[in-house]
Amino acid sequence: MLAIAQGAKVAELGPKAAHLYFGGRGRGTTFPVHPQAGSGSSGPSDRGHPFRAMMSRMEQPLAPSSSTIPSSPHRPGWHADPWDREQWRWWDGTSWTALVSTRARRPVMPMWLSVPVLVAALLVVPSLWTILFQNPMVVWLSLAPVAIVLPVMMWLDRVEPEPKAALVHAFLWGATISILVAGIVNSLVSQFAGEPIAAMVSAPVIEEAMKAGGILYAVRRRQVDGAMDGIVYAGWTAVGFAVVEDIEYFTKAMADGQLATVFVLRGILAPFAHPLFTAWIGLAVGRAVARGRGVFPAILWGYALAVASHALWNGSATAAQLLGETGVEILLYTVVAFVLLFFTFGFALYRVRRNEQRRYVALVPWLAQRYGISTEEVALFGELESILKARRRLPKAQRPAFDRVHAALARLAALHDRPGGADPATEQALVAQLHQARYGVER
Repeated sequence: MLAIAQGAKVAELGPKAAHLYFGGRGRGTTFPVHPQAGSGSSGPSDRGHPFRAMMSRMEQPLAPSSSTIPSSPHRPGWHADPWDREQWRWWDGTSWTALVSTRARRPVMPMWLSVPVLVAALLVVPSLWTILFQNPMVVWLSLAPVAIVLPVMMWLDRVEPEPKAALVHAFLWGATISILVAGIVNSLVSQFAGEPIAAMVSAPVIEEAMKAGGILYAVRRRQVDGAMDGIVYAGWTAVGFAVVEDIEYFTKAMADGQLATVFVLRGILAPFAHPLFTAWIGLAVGRAVARGRGVFPAILWGYALAVASHALWNGSATAAQLLGETGVEILLYTVVAFVLLFFTFGFALYRVRRNEQRRYVALVPWLAQRYGISTEEVALFGELESILKARRRLPKAQRPAFDRVHAALARLAALHDRPGGADPATEQALVAQLHQARYGVER
């Protein structure tokens, strides 16, 4: 995810530019476009569909039929587009091409759902419904992390908005498959080795591993472009996990008459605990993607920090239960340490955004020249204040297209900022998304 570029002039021009590009126009109309340097094009000669005109000049295979997707990904033909679940892309036998179908494919599942989430939900949701009917207050109290943490995640995600359906999938991953597998493993360890071992050893290891799965699934779907993306998906996955875990803790605390104490500790004082643990994994994965490196073994250092911080937190809570007043003091010191860690991590996020900001500012003129876009339009999406002001001026029906243009430009900049240059197939896919958002080109 790209950071914002500061600049008073851009902020001043932003809303005006947005009104010029989007305001008062229907879907399918053009925006002012400059021809790409050296391309020989005279601009939007196809009346707002230069990308469609370019594609029409290429020799395209026949569009895919409604038959099933070819079974082997190594055979040339139309396959499910790895960059867009709602269309097909031509595989030439060795690599993905720029050819996409004009007939939208029907995904097997919506983006907010996946097979692992569905299977786990069938086992988790019945229990949650039972608790909801028996102790509705417990369920409402468990939503405290959502009210506190998700606004922060949404703020972090304003620069390059991720698909809402993808964020919902991350939340559901944490709330279903992560909580299910971790609950089974922790129960077995607690039964055979005792609750302290389960809390300090088993829980950090298995819970962080399962939450990491939600981030890796987003990488598999090509939804992670950099460090901020990784942190955002980590936060949504961790919040989903925390909500269901709090339901379990609050239910037990209500039976023991300690609901108020447990709610203050978990819902008020420590809502950022799980997101802070898992954020290290998201940071490690996002940095690896941004640098064009493999996720493994880069994820290991983030996973180690996540497990260590999680174990420290659980260890202090266990000490408070076993050591009396001394344990309570340990817990209080740990809370203070985690507050300091939170601010330290916040400063690290600030540095990451500042570094990405400088790189993006340097890429703005180059992006404008390469993709035939005015410098003012590209810069509009580089300053957070301009983005928000411009978006507010638009009718609600035009805001999704604005967000898609914003996301495509940000991802193109992140792609070209990776070491080793941009992957041609990925660039073509993002360019197609950019033109579809700008000109309303139908798939």
